[in-house]
Amino acid sequence: MTETQREPVPRNDRGELDTATAFLRFARHCLIKKTEGLTGDQVRRVLVDSGTSLLGLIQHSAVGERWWFGYHLLGEGQDEGWDFTMEVAPMRSVASVMQDYQDAIRESDAAIQRVGDPEALTVRPIDNTPLSLRWVLAHMTSETARHAGHADIHR
Repeated sequence: MTETQREPVPRNDRGELDTATAFLRFARHCLIKKTEGLTGDQVRRVLVDSGTSLLGLIQHSAVGERWWFGYHLLGEGQDEGWDFTMEVAPMRSVASVMQDYQDAIRESDAAIQRVGDPEALTVRPIDNTPLSLRWVLAHMTSETARHAGHADIHR
């Protein structure tokens, strides 16, 4: 099933944080949109050797949101136990994976608002160096957009 809806990119330009979060929201929306109108079997279908599916991209992205905004930016969570796999366990429902991504997005948005300053540094360093919220936003936007591109191909 092909995607037929195209949407314009954000036109937000009221400041650095407003622009950055608008593009991250857009990338997230593009990823989610790739699953709309598909059956559970279709979103679980693996089409590449890596084992990736549309649902796997969503699951992976939820973990990525928490890793970058919760763990690194805010310093929440443990150092171990992060599962970035794109293979979704058969007993995990489509609805639970989709809801988990929505929850992760809300948590990330709250973290961004809490920090509020693009210059603010991560609590936990990245490769031994604290990086800015600006960097985390840019990284997550590019990662999410890449995964939306992967999802476009899968769809």
